[in-house]
Amino acid sequence: MAIIALNSASSGLTALNTQLDVISNNLANINTAGYKASRVNFQDLLYIEKQQPGVENANGDQRPTGLYVGLGVRTSGTQQSFEQGSPEPTGNALDFMIDGRGFFQVQVEDDLAPSGTAFTRAGNFTLNADGEVVLANSNGRRLIPTITIDPEYTNLDISSDGRIFVQIPGEAEPQEVAQIELADFANPSGLRQIGENLWSESASSGPPITGEPSTSGRGSLSNRMLERSNVDPTRELIGLILTQRAFEMNSQSIRAADEALQTISQLRR
Repeated sequence: MAIIALNSASSGLTALNTQLDVISNNLANINTAGYKASRVNFQDLLYIEKQQPGVENANGDQRPTGLYVGLGVRTSGTQQSFEQGSPEPTGNALDFMIDGRGFFQVQVEDDLAPSGTAFTRAGNFTLNADGEVVLANSNGRRLIPTITIDPEYTNLDISSDGRIFVQIPGEAEPQEVAQIELADFANPSGLRQIGENLWSESASSGPPITGEPSTSGRGSLSNRMLERSNVDPTRELIGLILTQRAFEMNSQSIRAADEALQTISQLRR
């Protein structure tokens, strides 16, 4: 009946609206350092089984196909792509980039993430009033483990395995003053997105596996560079056009079903 078509097309509009929201968010964050693009996954709903395949008729022949009418679609979830973003040279000594797997660890409130630790791919760091290395965002989240840089130190540099070297006044050679650690997960796609370019662990992601960069599959570090967003604007714009066209086709389905119902209602006249 046309009422099924109405419900199916309505579920399609709802699902496509979610896809439009996700694509819009990807495009809005195209210049966000370390941002990872999301995509929407869909799944079909239940089916009305009107005829079962394989049923024998009076002659003993089996029905080769069944007769099923679907009840629409829904979004099954969003999935992030952790493909490496392109490097962007900045010249800032406290801009760090992870080349490969891994996340920086930063301190947050306990109600945002378990144990007060969140994770980010954004490497735009700076120093706060106490000389601590913090994210250069609205809340200035401290890097974990806490690293303090004396303002008298100059020529800050970082090795691929996360050791920070500075030039200390009176010393002839650069001195190692800190070690950055990275966290990795068995299933990064299972991380919870909590805003501010941060993720928190979940039961799906598994616990963080921390250690030095360039060890146990974790990526290497470099400074004076940032990882750009991995959003592909061409792909997103194509997806935007396809979503718009699919939205229009589902709208047409609703109009056709409505006209069919009007015709049925007028049969008694």
